[in-house]
Amino acid sequence: MWVLSFIFPNSNMTIMSAYAALADPHRRQILDLLREGERPAGALVERLSLSQPGVSKHLKVLREAGLVVVRVEGKQRVYALHPAPLAEVDSWLQPYRMLWASRLDDLEQHLKENH
Repeated sequence: MWVLSFIFPNSNMTIMSAYAALADPHRRQILDLLREGERPAGALVERLSLSQPGVSKHLKVLREAGLVVVRVEGKQRVYALHPAPLAEVDSWLQPYRMLWASRLDDLEQHLKENH
């Protein structure tokens, strides 16, 4: 964690955990499923090609990063997306979006001029 706080000195560790959590494709897939609505852990296991312990491990990382919340409903744990930590990620990506848009505009202009 020291390395992350050195690289991103103005971010708190919860937000840094969001960056780390998003690095894994399985965790992104879990977030995509939760974007559609709340799901019990068992339903996530059914939708993913992972074991129950594997899904639980990823859910723990997402909980610790503040990206999901859990509530107990009977014998089930029901997970929901908590998108607030994504706001800082979105903010960090904004300059890159402007760069990509600018380059796409340049490509469009080049194509118009040469075809």
